[in-house]
Amino acid sequence: MSYIHPKSDVDECSIGEGTNIWQFVVVMKGAIIGSDCNICANSLIEGNVKIGNRVTVKSGVSLWDGIIVENDVFIGPNATFTNDLFPRSKKHLESHPSTIIEQGASIGANSTILAGVRIGKKSMIGAGAVIVEDVPENAVVVGNPGKILRYIKE
Repeated sequence: MSYIHPKSDVDECSIGEGTNIWQFVVVMKGAIIGSDCNICANSLIEGNVKIGNRVTVKSGVSLWDGIIVENDVFIGPNATFTNDLFPRSKKHLESHPSTIIEQGASIGANSTILAGVRIGKKSMIGAGAVIVEDVPENAVVVGNPGKILRYIKE
């Protein structure tokens, strides 16, 4: 059974079995959240977002339209995602670039992920890193702009 905290705002969406949604979380109409996920306090998930199974979204994360999070992903506190590379007030995109976080990746606290990038399987993004281009599988990326520090050996 899933748990939705009474102080969250969850619209019509798909939420998998065993997922916990904590206080002050907003989930907009149409969002898809898989099974056994943990969506921590003060997070926002827009309607055109897909989240796989066993995903952890720590506090203070906003997932905007166009973001796909695959299974077993960890998103650290206050990680920041974008979905418009050239934002202007009152100018809205007709569609958003796809940002894909592949299976088993970890996104460090306070990192920034620009729109349209792909974060490879089992990669790790260091705390505070700024990701401006695709990240390969198993890469450890740190810094601003993000640079590959090393690769994780299987």
